[in-house]
Formats: sequence, structure tokens, C-alpha cells
Amino acid sequence: MNDTEKEHKTAPAEEAAANNNVEESAEERAAADVQELSPEARVAALEAELAEQKDRLLRALAETENVRRRGQREREDAAKYAVAGFAKELLSVADNLRRALDSLPVEEARDQRTKSLLEGVEATERELLGVFERNGVRRIDPEGERFDHNFHQAVFEAERPGKCAGTIIEVLQPGYVLHDRLLRPAMVGVAKETPRPEKPVESADTVA
Repeated sequence: MNDTEKEHKTAPAEEAAANNNVEESAEERAAADVQELSPEARVAALEAELAEQKDRLLRALAETENVRRRGQREREDAAKYAVAGFAKELLSVADNLRRALDSLPVEEARDQRTKSLLEGVEATERELLGVFERNGVRRIDPEGERFDHNFHQAVFEAERPGKCAGTIIEVLQPGYVLHDRLLRPAMVGVAKETPRPEKPVESADTVA
């Protein structure tokens, strides 16, 4: 073996020894730093680290619970309002049945066939409204109630003696709600405030 080969074999060994010395020095310094802390300081540091980890855990648990609740609420809403689109399509059917009944009341029918036809239409309307009710759809027919912009749409205002301003005096088209969600507002007429009659102005001659 020549001197060059000996140098090549010796160099890696010396580098490894140097790296080991560096690692040992770092470990010794870390151990020295720990030993420098008093027992009270070490306990305080551990308690601080424990509190931080506990806070992180609580935050993660809270976020997981929020995600779970949000997912559950979205599933419930999807099931609760799934029939909204289908119900809207059927509102015009309910309107047409009501128009047919209003055009000729049963008591005004002159022959038995017409009466039977109207009774059948009336039974169909009742059945349709029953299906609506069973699926959470409710008709709004608010005549005599106070106007509520959340559920009603004013088409006109008119003076109506004996009616307070803001009272619904006529329902042009009933509204519908699905549970607590509006499907269609009721089209209504609203009473407006009746102006008070002006007091006659007394003339100077009358005062005298």
C-alpha cells in the first residue's frame, strides 16, 4: 500500500471523528442548558408546553364538532326543503282549481251534473292542499291580518273605513310557505290611513 492510498483511507475516518465530536458537543451543550434550568423553571416550561398542546387539541376538537354540525344541518335542510321545486310547480294547479271554484260556486249550480263536477273539483283541491300540508307546504290567506313584507306583497292601497292602516283588506292570490321558507308571497291589497276631516275654520264674525 502506497502513501496516497493511506491518505485516502485516513481522511474519511478523520472526517467521521470530527462529525462525531460536533454532534457530541451539541448534545453536551443541550444537556448543559437543561441542567442550567432550575427545577421550578423546568416545571414551568413543561406546564407551558402542556397548556399549548391542550389548547391546540381543544381547537381541533371544536373545529371537528363545527364541521360535523354543519354537515348534519346541511343534510337536514336538504331533506327538509327537497320538495321546494316540485311544490312550486304545483302552485299553479292549486290556483286553477280555486279559480274554477270561484267562477261558479256549488250553491249556484242549477243542475246535478254541474254540482257533481264542482264537488269533484273541490275534493281535488282539498286533497292537493292535504298533500301540501303533509309535506310542510302551507297556504297563506291573510285577509284581515297585518301586512308583513316577509310573507306578503302589496299590489294596491285603498282607504277602507273602519280598517287600520296596514291591514290586509283583500287577497288577490294566496301565498305559500315550505316550513319556515317562503315559496310565494301572498298578493294583497292593504288599507291606507284615512285622512282626518279638517276642522272648519271659525271666522272672526263667529268668534265675536
